[in-house]
Amino acid sequence: MACIYSILTISLNIVVGMTGILSLGHAAFYGIGAYVSALLTTRLDFSFWGGLLAGAFFAAIIGIAIGLPFLRIRGDYLFMATLGFCEIVRSVFNNWTSMTGGAIGVVNIPPPSWVVESDSRSLLYFILTLGILSLMIFFSWRLEHAPFGRILKAIREDEEATAMMGKNPLRFKVAALAIGAFGAGVAGSLYAHFATYLAPSNFTLSESILIFAMMVLGGIGKISGAILGSLILVILPEALRFVGIPMTIAAPARQLFYGLLLILMMIVRPKGLVGNIAL
Repeated sequence: MACIYSILTISLNIVVGMTGILSLGHAAFYGIGAYVSALLTTRLDFSFWGGLLAGAFFAAIIGIAIGLPFLRIRGDYLFMATLGFCEIVRSVFNNWTSMTGGAIGVVNIPPPSWVVESDSRSLLYFILTLGILSLMIFFSWRLEHAPFGRILKAIREDEEATAMMGKNPLRFKVAALAIGAFGAGVAGSLYAHFATYLAPSNFTLSESILIFAMMVLGGIGKISGAILGSLILVILPEALRFVGIPMTIAAPARQLFYGLLLILMMIVRPKGLVGNIAL
């Protein structure tokens, strides 16, 4: 799960950290990738890789579709628009019963066939996820140091000056959102075939806030920060399972932990845990 969240956070970092787009709708792309992959493999007998690529590409297409109107607005208004998009997608998952299964969700999602046939299923799936995470890290690093990535960072710093240099900020921002949505779709597909069950409750606004918190905790704009933030917020709360706290208290306690940790970070290290590290 830490690997899956790292992929999610790195993809969000391309949108927020590299381009400066304030987005709180990443869980929507995560859910789109998960549901498309799950439905294709359970109903149309797609292979794991076919479902993963289809889910990722569909999430990217939706990213382009909403990016064209949304990215014409800025600041707090864009933040609210992406929040509304996240809630719309969750409502579609919850109410389009004939397609998504509604509140019941999608069950019996098959893992990759070569994982099912092995006695070391968890280890193989971990290696698969770690391999995809490695590709995501390499791609994000190359993107950041490519001319395209430098234009994205220029847009983040001063959109008007970038436009005066002959670059179309809207086109580059839509491309960045599509790339981020593609990465979120990949993570969603990996999650669907790992959990083998999906429900709309997996892709709420709280999930978007969690992904955003991971990025802020590690350091906005840093690949290493995205990974470190994901590791901390996935692994540390698991310690609550061994304290003996009832589940009715453990879930709110986890949210309290996230909030206190972020407040502490904003006071002590506002640039994140790896804010001063190059990568």
